Amino acid sequence: MGQQRAEFAAFYESARDDCLRAVMASVGNRQVAEDAVAEAFARAWASWSTVARHPSPRAWVVRTALNTHISWWRRRRREVPEPAAPDTGRDDSGDHLPDPRVMAALRSLPTRQREVFVLRVFLDLDSDTTARTLGIAAGTVTTHLARATRALRAHLTPVTEQEQKL
Repeated sequence: MGQQRAEFAAFYESARDDCLRAVMASVGNRQVAEDAVAEAFARAWASWSTVARHPSPRAWVVRTALNTHISWWRRRRREVPEPAAPDTGRDDSGDHLPDPRVMAALRSLPTRQREVFVLRVFLDLDSDTTARTLGIAAGTVTTHLARATRALRAHLTPVTEQEQKL
């Protein structure tokens, strides 16, 4: 048990920030992302012997956090949401968060494109691992990534640069 605890503690320390950034980029709200990631890590600890053998435990945590967020959203979708506080690009610990413009552009993507982009770019997963994590084909990952990249580029490229390319 002591070795298992040490392995999980090392995993948590190395993966926590990446997983939080990935989930935050996907859900768009830091507080919701923190809650979902905390729940996902708690579930990872409860099933650590299985999660440790997963091809990408970080992807497992992110997928679990996103599933947790979806479950919370379904339960609360009839409630009137409070306005979310805008993210400033920094958290209380001084860690850099994704640029607010990038976060807004990510939120404009369809859910599956956003999930693929976050797993491929934020967690640097390959297409096969991303496909297994999301339960889709590797070719679908490639298609979603290409579409997401094109949409983000169009959203984030200043209009004057776009006009010059025409």
